[in-house]
Amino acid sequence: MASKLVADCLFCKIIRGEIPSVKLLETATTFAFLDIGPLSEGHALVVPKFHAEKMHQLPDEFLADSMPVAKKIAAALGADNYNILQNNGRLAHQQVMHVHFHVIPKPSADKGLIMEWNAEKADVERLNDLAKSMKL
Repeated sequence: MASKLVADCLFCKIIRGEIPSVKLLETATTFAFLDIGPLSEGHALVVPKFHAEKMHQLPDEFLADSMPVAKKIAAALGADNYNILQNNGRLAHQQVMHVHFHVIPKPSADKGLIMEWNAEKADVERLNDLAKSMKL
């Protein structure tokens, strides 16, 4: 399972050591480091060593290590509350176009990830139709 990195990607440059970072953990397929623009103390990024912009483009063998690494970071932080966040595409708030996962401690209501969840009432028939159309 060979890494695939590109020349002009910020995270690929960090993985290659061309840009400094505060590394937390590195495996054969994953590189984790502290975020330099944290939402709270301990905010970390878990980055697969394969350049893909969106999660569905990432080979499974690179995705498989991400959650165990995020789990180790969350446990090491000792945070009672935290978020694991992963965005795909600019509209979904992705800033660096390389798949990555945020581990964000939530020490208080005003620190860490702050979000609004605008839930809508679902139509069960439409949900069933959607599930059938997805053909998983």
